[in-house]
Amino acid sequence: MAQQERFDWWVGGPAPRAARAARTSRRVPVPRPAERTRGGEVYRAVQAGDAFQEIRRGYRRFTFPAVAGFLTWYLLFVTAQAFTPRLMSRQVAGPVNLAWLLGLLQFASTFLLTWLYARNARTKRDRAALELRWDTQDQLR
Repeated sequence: MAQQERFDWWVGGPAPRAARAARTSRRVPVPRPAERTRGGEVYRAVQAGDAFQEIRRGYRRFTFPAVAGFLTWYLLFVTAQAFTPRLMSRQVAGPVNLAWLLGLLQFASTFLLTWLYARNARTKRDRAALELRWDTQDQLR
């Protein structure tokens, strides 16, 4: 029985033999210490440097509390929906009940957090990261 050709979605037809052989090969070459490039050394030095660590600290200072706050808010909403249906069915304004209002506030808080994240990145981290990137590129030349 002839072996069936595999369809390569990226190419839009049968995969070439070399590509099939490369995908099915289980061996992954591991670089030896003598084969390490200068670029790897530069990036490791940058990662260990104070400028990079300060960028990471700034990222963590914003994202960890924001994620914790949003998940708490979301879980409180879901828990209230599950365990206090009488409270959530209370009418707030016209046909809108408390569940609808809190559900819509979930969307609003998502957009607010997205805007705050983008503003925080733009004003506090992007400039420092760009400067670090240019310094790294200069070291690689």
